[in-house]
Order: sequence, then structure tokens, then C-alpha cells
Amino acid sequence: MTRSRPQQVAPPLPLLRKFPTDEATQGVAVDARHFYAIDNAHIGKYERATGKKVGAYESSPERPLIHMDGGLVLGKTLYCSHSNFPETPMLSSIERFDTATLRHLGSQSFGRDAGSLTWMDWHENSWWVCFGHYSGKGGEPGKTNQDTVLVRYDAQWRRQAAYVFPPTLFDRWEGMTASGGLWGPKNTLLISGHHAPEIYQLRLPKVGSVLEIVQIIASPAEGQGIALDSAQKRLFQIQRKERSVYEFDLSRLYL
Repeated sequence: MTRSRPQQVAPPLPLLRKFPTDEATQGVAVDARHFYAIDNAHIGKYERATGKKVGAYESSPERPLIHMDGGLVLGKTLYCSHSNFPETPMLSSIERFDTATLRHLGSQSFGRDAGSLTWMDWHENSWWVCFGHYSGKGGEPGKTNQDTVLVRYDAQWRRQAAYVFPPTLFDRWEGMTASGGLWGPKNTLLISGHHAPEIYQLRLPKVGSVLEIVQIIASPAEGQGIALDSAQKRLFQIQRKERSVYEFDLSRLYL
């Protein structure tokens, strides 16, 4: 398989604000008034207007969580991807929390499925779930990050389709995987790697199974989880080194 690295990388999105947090090492989710910073076993709830922390969740022996990652708010429920990374064989689930109290509500377990669940989104009446693979730490024997797959399920979690990522991205991920993702403007996907300071805008292929690159966008944040406020055209991304959440103006992608 021939690999190429596109020479053109679009300028970063305008950075509006940075929010310091205790938890922003894995993912972030957002609703109209709050954002939720996520680490392996903790969630912090913060006011978007002030950055003030107003709630928290911590894993317990009764509900042990190992490696939460991406987040998504639908209505009054926060969904968090979860896996046993870096242990193998890979096990995955989606954990649900009440946004008002951060009380744990339940799990959607995948057990041993297509990989290590890194992020999920709800789009066109379907669940879109990314199962990551790794070329190094946390990888399963005989597999690399090229085995990362995006699976589409219906509302009853019946598998409908699956897609793989374009070969150009594998080297850029340096052995890691698609750590963050969501459906964004103009029916395109926005994807972040683990530590590359880039956002990848992709689209479904007209034929076949390989997602297509629309553009690669530079970012001052280094990979990991992203979240979208489509009403205000804002993109949120964690900066793991700072344990911060960055807020970007996404307006130009809607033009």
C-alpha cells in the first residue's frame, strides 16, 4: 500500500478561549451551558461562561472504570467511551451519566468487538463508533493502527456498515489511533489523533470502504478528544499537556 503525506495543511481554527481543568487528559463533551472534561476515571463539569467547576464524578470500586475517552451529550445524558486500554484482549463499552448530577446511569457493553472504543457520535439516526487499534502499547498481536475502524449501528445497536481510515493518516498518528471524532459541518467527520497537532476533516466514500480526506487543519492542541457545539459553531479540544480545554471558532468550515 502506497502512503503519501499531503503537503498542504490548512491554518488553525481561531482560538477563542482556554479553560484549565483537573481532568482534561482524554476527552471533552459539551452542551449549551457546560463542558465536561474527561480523564480515565474522572469527569469534571464546568461552566462555559466562567470556567468554574460545578460538578465531578469519580470511579469507584462498585463501578470501576479503567480508560474513559471521548464524550458526547445528547439531551440530558452524557455518553463516554470506555475501554480497558492498554490491556489486551480489548474490551469496550459506552458509559452513560446524568448531566445534572453526573450520576452513573448504565452501560452499553461491546465486550470483545472490533477494537478499543475511542469515541462515538449520533448522526442520521445512527450510532457511529470508532474502535481503535495501536501499533505499539495497547496493540493486539498481528494488528496495527491500520485496523482502526468506524462502525455504524442503528438505534438498537445492530451493525449497519463499517469504514476504515485513509492510509495517509497512519504515519501521522505515529502508531496511535483516531482518539477523537464527531460529525461536523456539511456532513463531514472531524477526527483528531492521539498527539499530532492536527484535525482531519473526512467524508464518507462514494464507493468502497475507505474514508476520504477533505483537508488537514493545523491545531495548537495536540490530539485527543474533541466536541462540537453546532448551534454556536464552536469546536472544543483538549490540550493534554496543560490539562486544558481549548475553544475554537468553527465558522469557516460552515461556509
